[in-house]
Amino acid sequence: MPKQQIDPLFQLIKSISKSEKRNFKLYANRISSDNKKTKFLQLFDVLDRMEEYNEAIILKKAKEIKQSQLPNLKAHLYKQLLTSLRLTHVNHDISISLREQIDHAKVLYNKGLYQQSLRILDKTKTLARKNKKNILIFEVIQFEKLIESQYITKSIENRAEEITREASEISKTMDGVVYFSNMSIRLYGLYLKVGYVRNEKDLLMVKEFFNTNIHPYDIQKLSFFEKLYLYQSYVWYYLILQDFLMCFKYAQKWVDLFLTNPEMISIHTDLYLKGLNNVLVALFYTNHLSSFKKNLSLLRKLQKEDQFKHNSNLNILLHMFLFMHRINRHFMEGTFDKGIHLIPKIENFISENKFGMDNHRALVFYYKIACLYFGNGQYKEAIKYLNRITNMKDTSLRGDIHCFSRILNLISHYELENTELLEYQIRSTYRFLAKMEDLQEIQKYILRFLRKLSSISPDQLKDELKKSRIDLQKWVNDPFEKRAFLYLDIISWLDSKIQNRPVQEIIMEKNRKNRK
Repeated sequence: MPKQQIDPLFQLIKSISKSEKRNFKLYANRISSDNKKTKFLQLFDVLDRMEEYNEAIILKKAKEIKQSQLPNLKAHLYKQLLTSLRLTHVNHDISISLREQIDHAKVLYNKGLYQQSLRILDKTKTLARKNKKNILIFEVIQFEKLIESQYITKSIENRAEEITREASEISKTMDGVVYFSNMSIRLYGLYLKVGYVRNEKDLLMVKEFFNTNIHPYDIQKLSFFEKLYLYQSYVWYYLILQDFLMCFKYAQKWVDLFLTNPEMISIHTDLYLKGLNNVLVALFYTNHLSSFKKNLSLLRKLQKEDQFKHNSNLNILLHMFLFMHRINRHFMEGTFDKGIHLIPKIENFISENKFGMDNHRALVFYYKIACLYFGNGQYKEAIKYLNRITNMKDTSLRGDIHCFSRILNLISHYELENTELLEYQIRSTYRFLAKMEDLQEIQKYILRFLRKLSSISPDQLKDELKKSRIDLQKWVNDPFEKRAFLYLDIISWLDSKIQNRPVQEIIMEKNRKNRK
């Protein structure tokens, strides 16, 4: 899913729902003059029907619009679409509603109606405090200061100390939130770039960064968002270190923070969703199936919640996480054949949300789909999705997936007996891993092993597979080399070749034994 240059107006129109389009038509008919309305809505209708943005087609179909008019019409349409969407969502998004009240206070202020302005600001501040909207609280207080300092009101004698105290308190809280959120986003950025620690150098770098930047804190004194970003920081930190038990601990604290503040779930649903997602990620890597299924059920129940009907971002996030973890459940249970039915739905989801999906999510989906096909013995289909990853030019994002997708591609070609192609692919993969500085001992071993397999006689094959299984087993608990097994269950693949049984059967049998 390479990056494309997409016209912003076209992208916006393609992102809005049928009800939002209907509301926009009603809004446009109210605010437009007859002549302007014709061109205004004509441009909207043409863009709405287009699959790909093309100005030549726009001018051909909207005959009343001249080339010279198009830029201004597009800018006007974009602005009016945003205004209409804001009106549509004002009752469904507390931040939009609060900002509308601040705007109303500004209008009254400009009219010289200072007492009325202060009354609206006071009500807005109370609601903002209830919903923990610290930035808006700060904005309201600053506005109150402006009014109180410039105009004599009856409240000025009692308000000076009170408003100063409020400003100091919210400023202190915001400083803490900024500090912990900076820590969280930097660690998340590191995870997206590197993935899991690869060597001692990575480990020391991550630990030094974390220990140097994390300041002493009293958890009892932290605000909701300070705790939230602190827990996020620990989740990314332990995820990078592959300490999935500790990752689960802090992901659960993240979710529990919302459960103890249930009013925040409807206000910051996206952050609650991401917390649940990370709980499921940690449970997947610790192979705790019963808890995984319980939390997946919680995620699925959210589909019925009202806020997902009005927010495309939440809808995309929810379905993205649901698809991801439904695949993970099939991996945990070894039911690759049952997981295959999800693929057309995922393809449709990616296609429908191509303007809202980032490359990272598409990358992860392609790799997981390839693993589903591989586990089901459909190697040609696996290669098709692995090639989508290979064809992505930007390898700076999740370089770990780029590397292991190439190794899985080699094994798929081996299964298809593409021996002539395999030799070239091995050399190409070796060069790529070296360039990415991701060439670990286990990867070198796998490449040598695959190169050797094509020249081994059938009567010697089983012995060579058994030997390789013993060799690879020593890396399963290695603090750095073990990360390879998070991406690729090569031990189960070797067992399937040794026992001449499908990979799916091997994994299902292992999971039954583990649960016992």
